[in-house]
Amino acid sequence: MPQVVSLSFFRFDTPAARLWAFAMMGLARRGMSRVPGIGFWKLCGSGTGEGFTPKPNLSVYAILATWPDLETAKSTIAEATVFEKYRRRSGENWTIYMNTASVRGAWSGQAPFEVGTTRKEGPVAALTRATIRPGILGRFWGRVPDISAMIGKDPNVIFKAGIGEVPWLHQVTFSIWPDTQTMNGFARTGPHAEAISAVRSEGWFREELYARFSLLSEEGSWGGTSPLARLDAS
Repeated sequence: MPQVVSLSFFRFDTPAARLWAFAMMGLARRGMSRVPGIGFWKLCGSGTGEGFTPKPNLSVYAILATWPDLETAKSTIAEATVFEKYRRRSGENWTIYMNTASVRGAWSGQAPFEVGTTRKEGPVAALTRATIRPGILGRFWGRVPDISAMIGKDPNVIFKAGIGEVPWLHQVTFSIWPDTQTMNGFARTGPHAEAISAVRSEGWFREELYARFSLLSEEGSWGGTSPLARLDAS
C-alpha cells in the first residue's frame, strides 16, 4: 500500500488554549514519538494573514505525519492521546490525507515522503519546505509579502497555509489547487517565479524539499466548512 501523508490544522480561540498550544511545540514531542504506526512527523506553527509572513499566528498550529496506509492514519489520529488533546482544546480542526505524487529534496536530512505507484488526475496539493540561510533572511522575507498578496488574490487556489518548525528559519508552504496546470501557472509567473530564480542564483536555502500530492480524503472543517467544497462547486 502507498504511504499516506496527513496534515492536521488546529485553531485555538482562547488565550489559555493558545498558551497551551505554544507550549506543546516542545512538550508534545515525546507523545508524538510514541504514536503507534507513525513515521516522519513535524509540529508546526503558522504565520499571520495569508500565512506567508514572518509574524507568528499564535492561534493556528499544524501537525504533519506519514503513515503506512490510510486506515492506520485515520484510526490513529482519531485515537492517539496527543491528537485527542489537540482536538479537545481547539475551537476547530481539519485534517487532509494525501498520497505523494512527486518529491525531491530533503527535510531534516531525511527523505520523508514515498512516491506512490499510481498517478491520479485532478486536484493537487503542493508543499515546499526550506531551511533559510541566516545571512539572507532580510532578502527572503522582503520577497514574501508580494508572493503572499499574489496567492491571496488568486481565485484558483483552494486552500493555502504558511507554517513552519522554527520562526523565520524553517518555513513550509502548503496549498491546494484544482489541477496541476493551474498550480504551475501560478508558480511560473510574477513574484513567485522571481523568488525561485533568486533562490537558485543566490543560494538562499541550506536545505529544501518540494512535494506534490494527490488528495484522498479529509476530516473536520476550517472556517466553518470543508476547504475542499470549492472543488465540488467548481
